[in-house]
Amino acid sequence: MGLLPFEAFFRSSGIILTEGAIVERLRREFSIPLDENIVHAGLIYNSKYRIALSGIYKQYLDIAEAYDLPIMIMTPTRRANPERIALSEFKDRRVIADNVDFLNQLKAGYNTPVYIGGLTGCMGDAYSSSTPFTFDEAIQFHTPTMQSFREAGVDFLFAGIMPTVTESIAIANSMETTGLPYIISFMIRRAGVLIDGTTIHDAIATIDKNTQHQPLCYMANCIHPDILHEALSHPANRSKLVKTRFQGIQANASSLSPEELNESKVLCSSSAEELTERMLHLHADFSLKIYGGCCGTNEKHLRKIAEAFQK
Repeated sequence: MGLLPFEAFFRSSGIILTEGAIVERLRREFSIPLDENIVHAGLIYNSKYRIALSGIYKQYLDIAEAYDLPIMIMTPTRRANPERIALSEFKDRRVIADNVDFLNQLKAGYNTPVYIGGLTGCMGDAYSSSTPFTFDEAIQFHTPTMQSFREAGVDFLFAGIMPTVTESIAIANSMETTGLPYIISFMIRRAGVLIDGTTIHDAIATIDKNTQHQPLCYMANCIHPDILHEALSHPANRSKLVKTRFQGIQANASSLSPEELNESKVLCSSSAEELTERMLHLHADFSLKIYGGCCGTNEKHLRKIAEAFQK
């Protein structure tokens, strides 16, 4: 029997696992050089690097299988859009489609539900509120990437570490043209706001209002669970809308601010046990559905998280 469509699966499921860190592990554990334009999206074309990338994804898939949890995995394409691909050495490759095929091959043979998301990101710096482009320019920039994901057959779309509500609306508008379910994941400060100062509540309300086919849910990347707990506890975000629509975290293992993390020369991390304890605290108060890792996490962190949430 095949998988349920992603939206039906999401609405009917309990806890969903998602991947841990990918890029930071490639850089620090394997010392793999990353393309200046599309980062790790081109690694699938090098047999040695493809093995390393496959190994990381397989660790996460194995954990989901072992603990009988469904898992969302995302293509390694946050920086792979037509503009950047054209500047890279992979300009003659089908980078988006080939990365989707890569993950489809990896998931074969697993019994636990595995859903593949087309990962994209903001036009500029995820750690800055500066948007030197118009709303229409952002839509024109993102739409071709979304259509490439749709043609490649992903299960859902995922916009990661979005810093501003303006570009989040634009990327949501681009995503909804595909007819695919999609998720918007913010970069959030301790004060309960995006990098541009918009509260989580207002960001969700604004994006929902400006889309006909709203995001399936909202979540946050690259944030420690304690920081997200504080952000969601802010009076401006203690709303039914946030409680209903905000559904996940890919946790950073460090409690540093976005700027401190971006400027750090060393990887900041906490133990798998400590991070999982803080995830459970977050879950107890906000009942999120999607749990995974970001910078500073590895298979040990994800295994401990899966163990805590196993069926």
